[in-house]
Amino acid sequence: MKSATTFSTWPAWLGLCGGLALAACQYLIYVYAPVESTMGVVQKIFYSHLPLAWWALVSGGVACVAGIAYLRTRSARWDHLAYAGAELAFVLSTLALMTGSIWARHSWGVWWTWDPRLTTALVLWFLYAGYLVLRHLDLPAPRRAVLGSVVGIVAFLDVPLVFFSARFWRSIHPAVFASEQGGLEPEMRLAAIASVLAFGLVWASLLVLRARAAALDARSATLAARVMDEA
Repeated sequence: MKSATTFSTWPAWLGLCGGLALAACQYLIYVYAPVESTMGVVQKIFYSHLPLAWWALVSGGVACVAGIAYLRTRSARWDHLAYAGAELAFVLSTLALMTGSIWARHSWGVWWTWDPRLTTALVLWFLYAGYLVLRHLDLPAPRRAVLGSVVGIVAFLDVPLVFFSARFWRSIHPAVFASEQGGLEPEMRLAAIASVLAFGLVWASLLVLRARAAALDARSATLAARVMDEA
C-alpha cells in the first residue's frame, strides 16, 4: 500500500519541485543575469523559449523511442508513453514558436521569417499536429497505436534537422551553445542552463501524468465497450 501511494504521487511532487526551481530561476533571470544591451529586457523571453524548444525536441525523442518499443512488444504502456511524448512535443513546440516569434519581432524586426531553424521547427509542429489528429480517428485502438508509432518515428527524423539547422545552413537564428562561450555572458549562460534543468522537472512530471491519463482513457474505453456489448 505504501509503495502504491508513493508511485501514484511522486510525479506531482516532481512537478512541485520543478515549479519551485522555476520560481528560483526568476532571480537568476531578472536579477543575476545582465540586461542585454541591444534588446533590453525583452531578451529575457529567451529563458522561457530555450527550455520550451529543448524539451519539445526531447519529447519527440521519447515518442520515437516509445513508438519503436511498441512496434516490437505491442505493450500498451509504450503506446501511452509515445502518445504523451508526442502531445508534449506539440504543446511545447507551439509555445516555442510563439515565444520565438516575440523574440524575433524585437531582434529581427519581423514576427516570422523562413529561416532554416524556424522552417524546420514549423514542419515539426505540423507533424505532431498530424499525429494528434491521427490518434483521434475512428479506428480500432491497436491500429491507431501502430499508425501513431510509425508517424512518431517519422516525425523524429525532423528533430536533428531542427537542432543542427543553425549550424548546417545559413541561419540568422543564433546557435546558443555552438561556440565555447555560446555567445552568452557567463551569468546569462548559467540562467539559461538552470531554466532548462528546472523546466525538465516539470516536463518529466507532465510526461508521466499524461501517460497515466492515456492509460486510464484506454481502460475506460475498454470498460465502456464491454458494457455496450453486455447491454
